[in-house]
This record gives sequence, C-alpha cells and structure tokens, in this order.
Amino acid sequence: MKSQKAKTYLIAGGAGFIGSFLCERLVKEKQRVFCLDNFLTGSKKNIHHLFQEKSFTFLKLDITREKDLKKLNSLKLDYILHLASPAGPNPLSPKSYHQLWQETYLANSLGTHNLCNLASKTKAVFLFASSSEVYGNPEMEVQKENYLGHVNPIGPRAIYDEAKRLGEAITANFSRHLHLQTRIARIFNTYGPRMNIEDGRALPLFIYQILQKKPIFIYGNGKQTRSFCYIDDQVEALLKLLRCDQANALPVNLGNPQEITILQLVEKIKAITGYFPKINYLPLPEDDPEKRKPDIELAKKLLKWQPKISLEEGLNKTINYFKKSISRSKTRP
Repeated sequence: MKSQKAKTYLIAGGAGFIGSFLCERLVKEKQRVFCLDNFLTGSKKNIHHLFQEKSFTFLKLDITREKDLKKLNSLKLDYILHLASPAGPNPLSPKSYHQLWQETYLANSLGTHNLCNLASKTKAVFLFASSSEVYGNPEMEVQKENYLGHVNPIGPRAIYDEAKRLGEAITANFSRHLHLQTRIARIFNTYGPRMNIEDGRALPLFIYQILQKKPIFIYGNGKQTRSFCYIDDQVEALLKLLRCDQANALPVNLGNPQEITILQLVEKIKAITGYFPKINYLPLPEDDPEKRKPDIELAKKLLKWQPKISLEEGLNKTINYFKKSISRSKTRP
C-alpha cells in the first residue's frame, strides 16, 4: 500500500496482538498514532519498540470509563479503531472471555458507545473490530455477510458472541442516526507472532505445547474446521477497509477462505517442528462452531484485497517467533 498523507489514528487495544501490528504499520507509514490500552489482555512488550518513535503516543486508559476518554476530546483525530476486547474461547484460560466476562461485554458495549461518541465529536471515521463469532455455530458451509447467524444467547460462548453483535448494532446506529462514518470488520481467525498463549486460542497453544514437547489437547474429534489469516494480511485488510468510503456501515468479512480441520492444523505444525506429540481429546464445549470459512467476495470487490500469505509460510514465521521467545525465557535468570 502506498504511503498515505499523514493522518492521526487512535487505536484502542493497541497493545494487543492485532492492535500492536497496526500501530507498527502506521508508524512505518509516518502516520500519527495514539495507542490506548489498559493492559488487561494487551502487553507493553508488544509496543515497547515504538516508544522511541516521535509519531507514537501511548495512553493507559480504559475505554469503558467515560472520564478517561474525555481527556481525548481536544485531539484532532482522523480515524478511531476499536480492537479493545478480551478474546479466546478456552474456558480454562485466565485471559479468555470466559474468565473476563464482564470486561468483555463492557468493552464491546459501553466501550463502543464511548468511542463512537468520541468519533462523533472529533469527526473521525470509526472502525469496530467485530468477529466471525457473530455467526455463532453456523448452519451455512460458508459464512457471508448477509447471514444473520445461529447464536445461543444464553450459552457459554454468548458473552463474546452477543457482545460483538451488540457492538455492531451500536456502530450501525451511530451511522444511521448520527451519520457517523463507520466500518465493521468481521475478523476471522488471525495468527502470527505476539499471540498470547494465555488467551487459550488453539494455534499458539498447539505451537507452544509442541515446541515444549508436551502433549496437546484437542476439543472434540478435531474435525471441526477453521480458516487462518496471517497477521500481515489482516492488517492490510483492516487499513484498506478503514480507508474505503464505499464500505460505510457495511459489515465486511476479513479472513482467509482456506478451510482446514484442527487435526490438519496439528499435522502441519508437527511437520514443521519435527515433533510428534501425544494427542489428548477432551469433550467438545457447548456451542463450539463446527465450521469457520469466510466468504470474502465483498472484500475483494470493495477493497481489492485477498490474503497472500499461505498457511505454511505463516506457520513457519509464527513457529520461529515462539522458538525465539521460548529460548529467551530459558536464558533469563
């Protein structure tokens, strides 16, 4: 993407996995970046290398606290991106939405409301980072934006699924009633360096366990499918969406349509690492989606975007990151 004329970006959740790569990319583009995070699930180590950049400012704020965001009313902002939310489907993980259930619904409801108000006051374009989880356990083989989903509103996954659906509704209504320029990114599984194994997502957890030569745990029979988009492709998609006026108020799927089973994913990681771990199977959690495959025709049409990095290439980069991370942790006193 060609370098844009300098604009000012506010990224909520900027110390998280996707947020930190967005901050890094925008700083490289010579944009002005305000990174907001309260470090609930984000990490300072993801952005520490940006603190020396003059165009980068970090603010430790909580988007669910209106008085925190009032401090930003005087800023001249062009874009606001809302990526601040716990993630991760593993109920045993300390940083998943199961453990942080109140923080999850507040970030996506009150946090979205507060950031939309800030966008209205500063006349910024607002992007809400939604999720493929709005489709629930889909009854369709391929999920298209006009599919309304199959979500259990009182199930164990509902706090995240419904929080994202509410965040979309808030965003859409600010656009409909207050004419706010908005974008809704339905993000499918994204992976790469800086993923946090503590949020319980399968791919980094598998890599970490295999590199540590530990048994791995698979929920169900492992035949459920997912589609994985490498972080560089996802960042490219988000920025293209943000800057696309034709996408105002439209939900847009952003992900890789290459579908793979969980067992096939494990086989690919094993092939790259050369280690073949014992696999333990656990009962499939309630409402766990059987299929995740995005229809990205709208993204192709509006954004002229589709993922370029193969799963094999992305896995190699991600595994190398975890190897270095494990090596560093072993050498620390």
